[in-house]
Amino acid sequence: ELVAAVEGAGKSAAVAEAEDGPPTLLLAGALAVADSLKPDARPVVKQLQQRGIEVWMISGDNERTAAHIAAEAGLHAARVVAGVKPAGKLAKVQELREAGAKIGFVGDGVNDAPALAAADVGIAVGSGTDVAIETADVVLMKSSLQDVVTALHLSRVAMRRIRINFVWAFIYNVVGIPLAAGVLYPGLHIQFPPMFAGAAMALSSVSVVCSSLLLRLYQPPKPLPLARGTTVEPADPRAYGRFDSATDSEGTEVLSLRASQCSQPERANDPEAPLQAAPVASMRV
Repeated sequence: ELVAAVEGAGKSAAVAEAEDGPPTLLLAGALAVADSLKPDARPVVKQLQQRGIEVWMISGDNERTAAHIAAEAGLHAARVVAGVKPAGKLAKVQELREAGAKIGFVGDGVNDAPALAAADVGIAVGSGTDVAIETADVVLMKSSLQDVVTALHLSRVAMRRIRINFVWAFIYNVVGIPLAAGVLYPGLHIQFPPMFAGAAMALSSVSVVCSSLLLRLYQPPKPLPLARGTTVEPADPRAYGRFDSATDSEGTEVLSLRASQCSQPERANDPEAPLQAAPVASMRV
């Protein structure tokens, strides 16, 4: 129950136990670790969703921990894949690609390298491992997740500018080349001198370069204001247990972890009801 509560709060629990003869179970050690959610994670997920992008979370953490983090980030539980190894991440990326989706995978660890390579666009965080950076197609220079939105937006702006330049250059040459060749001379006796034709050809390249230079005026999308994430109330010691301190005959302090055996309905009806507890683990310190 205590481990479930810790994992439900977004932490991974590691417990070391040792038997001291039935029915006593010695608690040799317990550790809870958690990855803190980046402050801009929730706004970034919301921005991506507003742009029509489906956001998935693929994690190697257990399901309870992943579900808690996903809820804080604003992700739907149906788009969370937890407890997978690098091969599982790769398999999920391939599954989505086979379904016809264009995949952009964001990762920073060694375990993300296969998925980064398999995605249509692999995006590595600059603070990630060397393997992830070498495998990815795009590397964010900073660790801010807002740069993911900026990278996607900038790529679309650049592609739109390329299309504009292509259409402009195509129309310009379709009109200019026949004029330079003298298409008007037979009927109207109008002919452009060769020097004007050469200048017009150079102007075509200059106009495309000037159009591309407009990208220097690019303004990234403004980030959404940081909203408070989902807060997790601290565990109630009456529900999840407490440590009792005592000293044995040898003068050694013994901590006994006592877990409540009072059911939740009983506590809901009478919060002041006495808690019947039994020692489930002890540790000598």
